[in-house]
Amino acid sequence: MSDNKYLALLAEKYETTDKVKSELVNLEAILNLPKGTELYISDIHAEYKAFNHIIRTGAGNIKEKIDEIFPDENAQEMEHLAMLIAYPTDMLQGKATDSAEANLWSAVTINRLLKLLRHLGTKYSRSKVRKAIDADFRYFTEELMLSVDANQTEKKDYYQQIIKRLIELDQDEKFIRSLCITIQELTVDHLHVVGDVFDRGAGADKVMDRLIQFHNVDFQWGNHDVLWMGAYAGNLACLATLLRIAVKYNYLYELEAAYGLNLRPLFLFAEAHYTDNNSGFTPAPRADDELYGVENQTRLSQVHQALSIIQFKLEGQIISRRPDFEMADRNLLERIDYEQQTINLAGQIYTLKNACFQTISPELPNQLTDGESYVMTAILSSLQKSEKFQRHMHFLVEKGSVYLVYNRHLLYHGCMPLKDDGSFLEMQIEENSYSGRALLDKFDTHIRRGIHYPDIGDDYSTDLMWYAWAGKCSPLFGRSSMTTFERYFIADKKTHQEGDNAYFTYREDPKMMTKILAEFGLTDPQSVVINGHTPVKVGDGESPIKAAGKLMVIDGGMSKAYQKTTGIAGYSLLNDSYGFKIVTHAPFTSIADILAKGKGNESLKYFLEEKPKRRMIKDTTIGDRLRASITDLNALLDYMP
Repeated sequence: MSDNKYLALLAEKYETTDKVKSELVNLEAILNLPKGTELYISDIHAEYKAFNHIIRTGAGNIKEKIDEIFPDENAQEMEHLAMLIAYPTDMLQGKATDSAEANLWSAVTINRLLKLLRHLGTKYSRSKVRKAIDADFRYFTEELMLSVDANQTEKKDYYQQIIKRLIELDQDEKFIRSLCITIQELTVDHLHVVGDVFDRGAGADKVMDRLIQFHNVDFQWGNHDVLWMGAYAGNLACLATLLRIAVKYNYLYELEAAYGLNLRPLFLFAEAHYTDNNSGFTPAPRADDELYGVENQTRLSQVHQALSIIQFKLEGQIISRRPDFEMADRNLLERIDYEQQTINLAGQIYTLKNACFQTISPELPNQLTDGESYVMTAILSSLQKSEKFQRHMHFLVEKGSVYLVYNRHLLYHGCMPLKDDGSFLEMQIEENSYSGRALLDKFDTHIRRGIHYPDIGDDYSTDLMWYAWAGKCSPLFGRSSMTTFERYFIADKKTHQEGDNAYFTYREDPKMMTKILAEFGLTDPQSVVINGHTPVKVGDGESPIKAAGKLMVIDGGMSKAYQKTTGIAGYSLLNDSYGFKIVTHAPFTSIADILAKGKGNESLKYFLEEKPKRRMIKDTTIGDRLRASITDLNALLDYMP
């Protein structure tokens, strides 16, 4: 499009020079506001309740703001105020029954919430604050926010009358709830999810629905996310793997209900072909196992076996048709001596345990039986037709990417694949070789292509989505191999080691992280890499801050499966106009326990002890976009008669 055509289109939006000038004043003023608070979180792994608590509390940021604004108030009352903002409906149920006491509490609480809201609103434009306020209470809220200004004494009776009448008309609780929700929204301006919403927990669909509702969010795909995206795109190996993980961690029934999957053919096939006494495939125990009973646990064990074998067959098919993936050593079903029940791995012979190979033809070990093909086709059909699943996958494509450069920082889930000498690891993709940023861009392109054209078959893009889950050059995986087969069938734990990419050694080196940042055009001394994927072993003294502050790893283990190793329940990261704060989360038990304690489970610590110069919107990615708009508007002024 020529410049004149573009300016002509722009002129349709701004019809007069006065409108252009008004917008210029607005945009140039916004550049000088403080940047909003960003929250970075990774490796949610379907732990919805813990994730939702972090969002509701702003990862502890709401309580910190309360402490700043009300330094001399009763500490317990301030803890309760923070919990009220996070869980207004639950906390309002504990309101005093005596009307006079309840009315006084409402009046005091409304004033405190208004003072907090006014403080939060000072870093935003008035129009942005207005949009965040509940439309039903917008007039009252905007008027009453002025009541906390000491210079408004002339209107004191006016403000008091508004609050008094709201209470008399039983609108106080609704008003309090609306204020709490607005405060939640303004506390975190932008949410970054640094990968892995899915797997290991039962609440992935709820997490996705919550993310879709969030006002401003982006997503850096993790290997578990791309596994699900690959399944939707028609890769049966991805589908079999996500189902196997679901039965292993014992939430297959919840997955079936959440997305309306047709799993009946799978259960019938498993019952017909697998035994009920293979202890190696017992699903992980649950607190509510009694709801399912012994019979269902047996059925799940049979399904677990069936899905595992189907997965290994389908993986072998991909490896065979994609020699450029260089994964021939992982074509494991072809390495088994089925008579001796042994396998040859790198010249070493291992006896196999938990054998369940009855549907495998030794001559064609990777070929699905007719029954297996029918099962997978039926499940894929129901998955791709699920309206909820479609919505979730399209959201991941719209908001997501392999990496993100934002506000002078680099965000990615897994790693930057490196060779042992510290150079960027190369991978052949179709006709060309890629490394560094170009490699990540190529994965991004193929993942999007696979999602946009979902189908069954041997499409290269969907095969590469599976490779992103388990391949040694994958920037989302970062290991030499996925040793699922060994963990099921080989007792020797040395074979279970997956081998980290060299990145995980070099990530302690500031020079390496500076090199990686430079690969993405980031040379600002304050630029950092924000990374998830690998749980930080706090119990062993490991720190999430690495490479002299050039890298922050924020997977502290939200998944319950990791918490014995990590000793905590995850990290998150806050970045306001002054700098970074690391947030440590204790294990989340239940809302009831949190409310009974009357306080959250977060602890915040500044990453930058000496605060740098305060960052304004002009120093951010949004600022770059606004300056581009300002340039266009100035050009429009010259173009207009």
